[in-house]
Parts: sequence; structure tokens; C-alpha cells
Amino acid sequence: MKRTACLTWCLLFSAGAPLAAQSLSELWRPREGRSMRATSAARLPDGRPDPNANHDNCRVPPGRTHVLADLNGPGIIRHLWMTFLGPEPHPWAPNGAADHQEMLLRIFYDGREKPDVEAPVGDFFAAGFGRRMEVRSLPVQCEDGEGYNCFWPMPFARSARIEIVNDGSREIALLYYNVDWQKVDSLPPDTPYFCAQYRQEYPVRKGKDYLILEAEGRGHYVGTVLSVRSRSPEWFGEGDEKIYIDDDKEPSIWGTGTEDYFLCAWGLRASSFPYFGVPYAEPWGRLGSRTCMYRWQIADPFVFQKRIRVTLEHYGWISVDENPEGRRHSWNEREDDYASVAFWYQIGPTKKFATVPPAAERKLPNLDLIFPAAPFTDARCHGAGEVSVQKGYEWTDGQQLLYKPPSAENAWIEIPFAVSKKEPRRLLLRMTTSYDYGRYQAFLNGIPLGRPIDLYSPETQVREFPLLDFWPDPGEYRLRLECVGRSHLSAGYWLGLDSVRLRERRPRVAEWARDRDKDWRTDPKLY
Repeated sequence: MKRTACLTWCLLFSAGAPLAAQSLSELWRPREGRSMRATSAARLPDGRPDPNANHDNCRVPPGRTHVLADLNGPGIIRHLWMTFLGPEPHPWAPNGAADHQEMLLRIFYDGREKPDVEAPVGDFFAAGFGRRMEVRSLPVQCEDGEGYNCFWPMPFARSARIEIVNDGSREIALLYYNVDWQKVDSLPPDTPYFCAQYRQEYPVRKGKDYLILEAEGRGHYVGTVLSVRSRSPEWFGEGDEKIYIDDDKEPSIWGTGTEDYFLCAWGLRASSFPYFGVPYAEPWGRLGSRTCMYRWQIADPFVFQKRIRVTLEHYGWISVDENPEGRRHSWNEREDDYASVAFWYQIGPTKKFATVPPAAERKLPNLDLIFPAAPFTDARCHGAGEVSVQKGYEWTDGQQLLYKPPSAENAWIEIPFAVSKKEPRRLLLRMTTSYDYGRYQAFLNGIPLGRPIDLYSPETQVREFPLLDFWPDPGEYRLRLECVGRSHLSAGYWLGLDSVRLRERRPRVAEWARDRDKDWRTDPKLY
């Protein structure tokens, strides 16, 4: 029996061939042990499933922990599935619910006090920023951003406890789950444990590579989830992965760029593949754009016998007003917001190298001075047509200004705002695009900014439109949008404006002050 268990283990964890091919080619072989399940299904007082109830979910209040499974081994967790309501208001959760960034997944093996898996649920499933997104990969999948599936094998010798911690301010609503596992008679004594650890730096530290993992023991590194928000214009992804194995004083594995490590090329575009993907990618190069990516090293793990240190440089392109030489090139140290999850297997307990911050600190810090558009429905603030306030979860404070002109003639809106301090900012608009929206030219105090904005899209979306990098003098400003027509695909000339925003630039822009005394009116610039 021990020989069979060892053979099965080798078949499941061999790195010689892709795991999917192994699983199919060996699917017919007899298996040891028996299948088990822990579930949220409704139960009778004696613990049996209740055939007359459909109450198969639970609610987890803020500050509480819910145990999904408390298993007695030896065994191997084969599959974890869960779902829950999203954060938007719902008839079953009128005030909204916790998002998956506020839920902390923890797994404890063999009675250990410290979890060997500790990560926000969303980041663990390669869905960063607290956003629901579809993920199609081999070990984890998020169906339509709602059905969370994990197929990482998780062996344990004596016990395993899986728990969800709600450290947000809203309850976890309608949590459903199944934990499928295989109880076996024994496992080899050198069986490695599945581990995962979240870490973040908002922003990354100057002069120091970003740390993804620091582990001691024997094992193999099997994957990375990385979520990046750009704190500077242009491209963040030139930094190389640098891996230190065992007694390395210098990294023995050195990569060629961030997108290269994540198996993409010439940038990162939305994609989903079995071993790598980019579930979410906002427009390239914009200040504040977000990108979430994953890389599973299932066929090519980093193997270590004593220790491993996984790091990533944070270098890339940068605008001239942030470059110390005042010129544009590709090799600049950037200070973006990074959050990551490291995935690995190792023999024995893990070394603590990171602490997961509270849910409020896992949220990306606000960078904007926000001027909501909804208050400005007065006739003095718009041209021909109807103006109203539209409600919706995606918009700031749950509302936007909706302008519905009948044509492009005399169709405009104006939003006043005030600036109290002269400092480097980016002017941008948070707007809605949809199938019946028009094309609008932006003006600031009468100065045209860039080209007309086409607000047509086949599906309704909320997007950001950058307009200007400048040092505004204190005083009053008016942002004006004039309709200049519509796409030939659009059914109307409508406009939906969430807010006018002034976004923070990195402190070095103010320190070097290259554009401080430039007149933005004569040369409006967007880096």
C-alpha cells in the first residue's frame, strides 16, 4: 500500500510532463483511499444532510471566522469551490456585502498555530483589486467572476483546517462551498505541503527589489499572482525576476522583464491560458491603470533544497517630468503599488516572511481629488436636452450625471471645481461609455484638451479618460464637454459623467519641478 501511495504521489506531482496530460493519461488507474466532502449544505441536528431544506449557505459577520472544513487525515484536498454575493447592493444584502479582497483564506495543517496558506480570497484565485473577474487557468478558475474553483492538491498528514476570515466592515453574504478531499491510509514521510502567502507594498520600496517569497526548507516554487497599479505614466513592466536558490549570494535565475516572466510579450494584454494569463488589464501606460496577472510553474517549478528567495525588480518607462535626467527611456526605477501571492510546496512548516495587513489597508489608497458631477444638474450647467442623476453601484457615491441631448447642436455640460494648492496633478474624467453615447470635446477654462472623446461602446462600461498633466494655480476652474457628433454605430448623443478628478503624481515630480513654471494653456501636455 505504501508503494502504491508513493507511485500515485509521483504521478500527481511529477514535473516531467504537463499536469493536465498526466491526469488524463493516468485517469483509469485505481486509486487508494476514499472520497470525502465538507460542505455548506443544510444539515439536520444530527449532522446528516437535510433533504427538506435548501438553506445551503451561511453569512459571516465582520470580524468573524467561518471554518469551511476541519479534516482528519491523512488525506489530500483535491478541490475547493465557493461562491458568495458580490459587494453591490442586492435584495438579499440591501447594503451590499464584503468583496473578496476583504475575505482572508487560511489553511492550517497538522494542528500548526500558523497558517501555511494565507491570502485574500480574490488574490488567491488570481482576481486582484477586489474586482470580480473571469479566470480560466489550470489550477484555479473563476467562472464569470462568481464561481471560485481551486484544484491545487493539498496533502496533509494528520489534519487540515480551512477557514474564511471576514476582516472587512460588511458581512460575507450567502457563502456556499464544497471541499472535496481524498482520505488515504498513509502518505510518504517527505510529502510536501501546499503553501501560499500574500504580500503587498503600496508603493514598492525605493532601492529594493519587490519580495514575493522568502522560504526555508526543501520544496519547489509553483506560481505567482501579481497585481500592479501604476503610480506613474507609461509602462511598469521592465523589471526582471531575480531568484536566489539555496546558498546563492547573487540570483542564479535572472529574467528579462516582468511580462516575460508572466509568459507574455511586448506588454500585458487581457488573456487566460492554462499556465499564465492576465485576467484584468486597463489601458496601457496610464497613471492609475491596474493590471492583474498570474503564472503557474506547474511544468517548470523552481526547485530548492535549503531555501529560496523570489524577487522582482520594479523598473520601466517613465515620463520626462519624473526622470532625473529629464528624458524618456526604458530603465527607470518606478514606485508603483504591488500586491502578490506566492505559491509553493515545501516539506514541513513554513517560515513567516510577510504579514497580511487588515482589509482596509489592502484597499489601494485613494490618489484623487474627486469632484462629483451629479450635483450640477442646474440649467446653467448644460445646453439643450435633459439632465438627470442616474443611480448605480459602479459610480462614485453610487451616482452619475446623465445628459441626454436630442442632437449635437448646442449640446454641452460644464462642471466647476476649485483648486487650493499648486502641485503636480493629472486631470481626468471618470465617464460611462454605452451604445447610445456621443463624441465630446473637452475644454478647461476654454482651452481644448486633446482630441474628442468617443463615448460609444457596445456594452455599458465605466472608464477613465486622462486629459492633462499640469501644475494648476489656486483658483476656480470649469471643465466643459461639447458634443461634436457621434460614432456611426451609436444610437444617440448621450453623455454620462461620474466625476472630474485631479490625480496625485509621485513626490519626485514636485521635487524636481520640471513643469512648475510652464503655462499649460499654451502647451497642454499629457504624458
